[in-house]
Amino acid sequence: MPERKRGPVDEGKIRELLGRKKGRMKLCLTACASCGLCAESCFLFMSHDKDPRYMPSYKMVHSLGRLYRKRGKVSRGQLEEMKELVFKNCALCGRCYCPFGIDIPNVIAFARAILRSQGIYGMYPHSVGGPEAERRDGDTPQGE
Repeated sequence: MPERKRGPVDEGKIRELLGRKKGRMKLCLTACASCGLCAESCFLFMSHDKDPRYMPSYKMVHSLGRLYRKRGKVSRGQLEEMKELVFKNCALCGRCYCPFGIDIPNVIAFARAILRSQGIYGMYPHSVGGPEAERRDGDTPQGE
């Protein structure tokens, strides 16, 4: 299981990661017209009463977009806010279609990688056994 960092944010590491894909990711973020056409194909957006926090373009702009705008200078609290957007509000299923050709799941996956570099992981149900799964005595993987 990966070690969880709870100390200060490593802004240098974030900037390094942002720099690796700067051209491609900034192009995606710049090309996004926030038209919302990607939203109708997102099952999470549709199943959450069209809550804008589940709109693919919103998740992209408010996670990776924020990291680029702030040049990696973010607090742990801001990263924790992004955690919900990129882990809970997106399944990386690839159903979100962008008419401009933006690969939204790739952008969200990159945002996840940056959060993981800071010890921030998505919550997984204990039945899945993910990195933050908490099993109580007697729990089985199937939750029986």
